[in-house]
Amino acid sequence: MKRVFDAVAAGLGLVVLSPVIAATAAVVAVGLGRPVLFRQARAGLHGREFEVLKFRTMLPPAPDLVSDAQRLTPLGRLLRSTSLDELPSLWNVLRGELSLVGPRPLPVRYLVRYTRQQARRHEVRPGITGLAQVRGRNRLSWEEKFTLDVEYVDHRTFWFDLRILAETVRVVVRRDGITAAGEATAAEFLGAGVDA
Repeated sequence: MKRVFDAVAAGLGLVVLSPVIAATAAVVAVGLGRPVLFRQARAGLHGREFEVLKFRTMLPPAPDLVSDAQRLTPLGRLLRSTSLDELPSLWNVLRGELSLVGPRPLPVRYLVRYTRQQARRHEVRPGITGLAQVRGRNRLSWEEKFTLDVEYVDHRTFWFDLRILAETVRVVVRRDGITAAGEATAAEFLGAGVDA
């Protein structure tokens, strides 16, 4: 039921939001140049690697542009705060690599840094939004995020997903928890007990 809902909702979303997606792509092309899409290897269901798609929000790395704070542009901040940068990820949902709701997909390099309990987040498909996103997003510590991820794994139901989707709308409108304190986005996860 969840997979069917994801596929239908993502397909409808791509069609209905196609004018917004096209307009955002054009703005990114003018404001940041090409490529318009950001692609990165992320860990999915059972830790399997896939390529997540988002709109680009940062300038390419350069000698004078090293940190995320230096590379993140005002346009990029706007795209992130409104979650417009996530729209291409609907294609990942349609392909079955992502779900609408689930633990957020994180870089593959994090896999070896999880505790056994934290790694349980990969028992389900990752999602565009999730329990951690509606409970504080990047304001939360990594330990808090992973605790909520596992809570979702243990209590997931179709109705719980619908509730999280409804709460996501509120969080996006209010632009809650977009960045971590003192960070342009979120701090690197270095491992349990290091930056939890």
